[in-house]
Amino acid sequence: MKYIVVLADGMADLPIPEWNNKTPLMMARKPVMDHLCSIAQTGLLQSVPEGMHPGSEIANMSILGFDPRKYFPGRGVLEAAALKIPVRPDELVFRCNLVTVENGKLMNHSAGHISNEEAEELIQSLNDEFIKDGARFYQGVSYRNLMMLQGGEGDVICRPPHDHPGEEMARLLPEGTKVGNQTAETLISLIKRSIKLLDKHPVNVARKKKGLPPANAIWPWSPGKPGGFPTFKERWGIHSGAVISAVDLIRGIGSLAGLDNIYVEGATGLFDTNYEGKAAAAVSALKKVDFVFLHVEAADEAGHEGDKELKKRVVEDFDHRLLKPLWEGIKNMEGEVSLALLPDHPTPCALRTHTSDPVPFLLIKPGEKPDSVSVFDEFSVKNGSLGLLKDGEVLQKLFS
Repeated sequence: MKYIVVLADGMADLPIPEWNNKTPLMMARKPVMDHLCSIAQTGLLQSVPEGMHPGSEIANMSILGFDPRKYFPGRGVLEAAALKIPVRPDELVFRCNLVTVENGKLMNHSAGHISNEEAEELIQSLNDEFIKDGARFYQGVSYRNLMMLQGGEGDVICRPPHDHPGEEMARLLPEGTKVGNQTAETLISLIKRSIKLLDKHPVNVARKKKGLPPANAIWPWSPGKPGGFPTFKERWGIHSGAVISAVDLIRGIGSLAGLDNIYVEGATGLFDTNYEGKAAAAVSALKKVDFVFLHVEAADEAGHEGDKELKKRVVEDFDHRLLKPLWEGIKNMEGEVSLALLPDHPTPCALRTHTSDPVPFLLIKPGEKPDSVSVFDEFSVKNGSLGLLKDGEVLQKLFS
């Protein structure tokens, strides 16, 4: 038996009044997804443990069966693992966004999805300016970058920028959990100094002339230091597996879990991602390994943009351009394949951030009788035979 989990990041949503309280999943034309639903068992998954922040890092770790309450090392650590960046023992690792700040407000968590080439120039300038302060920066993809802070301590509260679009920056700055926290003071200084440096940078001068949001500030968040993390084989007894994603966070989870990372040309993590290439890579990988985790980011980004029409289109692209060739490839394979399909968390367009509401899932296992649900969305699966699951129980069902 081979196994595949297809995860559409942030695909779930809330009812939208302008659409007669339907969600993008309900509005989208998605014949393949609905066909899979008609031959599957369905239910809801509480992917975010109670009391935890509904970040993709928490939800994806939970879905894969790694209890984030025990194993989450900080998002920066996960992404550093994906990029194979060594971390010094005295360093604190942060995910570091390039963001847009205007009139004292944090306007855009991605600086309008700044290009890799533009980000590279800005990261170089940040390194030149702040290396003397014990901060070093590493480029990731677009706005998603890393910062290592020498001598940093983890007792600091940093707020994810995608959770606070349009809010006053002053109220979102890092806070120490004790009086006189030097790490929090250092981070605030770096953020404020980065605005002075980046706002006049030629990259941002050019962006503003084109009417594009400038990447005129850094925003470090999710600090951590490397620690123990079990392998996928230790957790589930599955001997070989692979991760297909354009997002360093997901690749980092795969790296720490001992899974292979497969890179697909043209996979961007955005709306223009190479859906077909990802599907082909997944089918090819299933012929070589026992387990594939196929992650697609586009719906999450549409939710963060607050664009319901774009999210609907992304769902349709995901259905036609990825699920269709993936399912055809699986049907033509020798041997049996079990499949799970789900989002990791909702990213409602109305809120432009994640929530911890349960997400719909479907599970196809050869020889298992499907339930009566034939349309896949956030509400139909409430009638599914698998009810409400939590944490790693979807994989437990998949592997049992």
